[in-house]
Amino acid sequence: MPDPGGFLTGIFDATALLSLLAGVVAGLILGVIPGVGGLFGLVVLVPFTYHLDPFAAVALLLGVTAVTTISDTIPAVLLGVPGTISAIATVEDGHPLARQGQAARALGAAFSSSMLGGIFGAMVLFATIPFMRPIVTTMQTPDFLAISIMGMLLVSLISGRDSLKGLASLLIGILLCFVGLDSNTGEERFTAGMIYFWDGVPLEVLFLGLFGFPEMIDLLRRPRISDHAPKAGAVAGLKAGIADMRRNWRLVLQSSGLGAVLGAIPGVGVTVIDWVAYGLAKRANREAPEFGEGNIKGVIAPESANNAKEGGYLIPTIALGLPGSVTMTILLAAFNVQGISPGPQMLQENLPLIYAMVFYICVANIIGTMLCLSFTGAFARIAVIPTHYIFAVATVFLVLGVFSRNGDPKDFAVFVAAGFLGYLMKHNGWSRAALSLGFVLGASVERFFHLSIQMHGVNTFLRPLVLIALALLLIVIMASIRSLRRTRGDRVLADDGAGDALSYVALTGLGVVIVSRAADLTFVAGLFPIVIGTATILLGLALLVRFLWRRRSKGVKASEPSRMEGLAAAAAPARMALYSLAFLLLIYAIGHLAATFVFVLGVVVFHTSGGRLPAALTAAGCTAVVYGVFDTLVSVRWPHSLVEIVVARLA
Repeated sequence: MPDPGGFLTGIFDATALLSLLAGVVAGLILGVIPGVGGLFGLVVLVPFTYHLDPFAAVALLLGVTAVTTISDTIPAVLLGVPGTISAIATVEDGHPLARQGQAARALGAAFSSSMLGGIFGAMVLFATIPFMRPIVTTMQTPDFLAISIMGMLLVSLISGRDSLKGLASLLIGILLCFVGLDSNTGEERFTAGMIYFWDGVPLEVLFLGLFGFPEMIDLLRRPRISDHAPKAGAVAGLKAGIADMRRNWRLVLQSSGLGAVLGAIPGVGVTVIDWVAYGLAKRANREAPEFGEGNIKGVIAPESANNAKEGGYLIPTIALGLPGSVTMTILLAAFNVQGISPGPQMLQENLPLIYAMVFYICVANIIGTMLCLSFTGAFARIAVIPTHYIFAVATVFLVLGVFSRNGDPKDFAVFVAAGFLGYLMKHNGWSRAALSLGFVLGASVERFFHLSIQMHGVNTFLRPLVLIALALLLIVIMASIRSLRRTRGDRVLADDGAGDALSYVALTGLGVVIVSRAADLTFVAGLFPIVIGTATILLGLALLVRFLWRRRSKGVKASEPSRMEGLAAAAAPARMALYSLAFLLLIYAIGHLAATFVFVLGVVVFHTSGGRLPAALTAAGCTAVVYGVFDTLVSVRWPHSLVEIVVARLA
């Protein structure tokens, strides 16, 4: 039993409570800024825990992790750019609601659902810690493999109106994750001989390009984020969102329970949890509007799940010393600094600290939600201000988020390439969410597969969860065959242009390249790429056959875009790339702070006819935030600018 005195003394210590508040504020700020997430914040804050007692150290770190999944909703709803990967699913319905003038409603529902989800996850941690060790220890590598496969297949099925394109997007993501050094043999795979790719395609850069770049392009096409003024005042919208959450309390409990349970299983990432919750809500929905068109349930479900998962993540971390996520790995490092060994020993010797962690998660969620709700009106009004202000500021943080990784210009090239890919996918019915999930989980699936075969042989395929995963795969294949045979007389599913046929040919060609290159690798390093590459070839051919069959069976001639439309479509991402490149060159020329001020001021003045004062104030405020985040909090090492070099030589 925990020592009540030790528990209460530690939990209500002034240093611990101040550390919790500091962590909450830092987490809220980091969650709002795309590209700077909770993991980045943890890495930065771990050194501050060296001289803190265990309660204060844990309070600081949990304060960050508990609330980034609350504030990352803000850019997801208002901009369509997820603050972290935890908010990818929220974009699907949250951003359409903002564009319909219901930003306050979406934020109110998201914040309140997140708070309840976080508290629910903490309660699950409190109730299950004594019992989770025997449960988790019975699971073996094949079970983790099966869960990952089921999560990926489910996402591909619910992504967009075309499940075949969703599955193709998933395969593209898995193929991208093969880039780098093979973890089993150390061989180079698909690196084009570049040392830069030895560690693989950088996840944060890929996601910023895939999701952020296309949304910035769309911002330039309309005067405001919302095409309508808010349908209700901020307070009314906030109350409507909270009322939506109350009406859907069963969905909140279902999604929270799902998030906590899946979070307790090591290897199941946040994207799986969010999309499974989103998918279940979508399957059960019988009300208008459709998911993806502004259904409030599409906000409530993932937000409840992604906050509840934090309590779930802590279960294997504490009980087994097996981190439930990457952020939990950082928390384990902080435990080691404090001389704490997670596992049975921690359950016996540090119970007061464990119960304090439950308390800190609950309090952090309450404080974070209250702060976010207090500023919901201000957040909602962002949706009706001129988009060029938002575009300029958001582009600054997108580029700095890329640059702050390690200052390598190649990161910028990957960002732009991913941006073009994301733009094409978004406007041609391909699922970026499925691609991101394939990229995140592909390496784990490959690792689990090899470990399962080595440890269990053919018995791998006889375990219950693996059999369920194989059955689901069979269902997907059968559904795909039915899709090939089915035609629709009233409309043709997203296959109206010759560009679609070209994309299917390109997909097939990508699979051919992967298989041919993988054939030169050793058996272990090349097996999985060959399997996925072959599946990509077959799916690309199947999509091409379906395209031709629909044209023939219905007598539909593929629509050809006009030359002007084609030029406009190509010019939009090129324009965004030029803006980003201009800001990057300004960083090298005059330094990141001066570049921020000049870029924001220049973009706003160029695109608006208003006075110079609002533009200058926006530029100054953005510069101050950049300094506070990237120079004080994160401490990025910036390159010497051309101006600094010239001044130094003249001096």
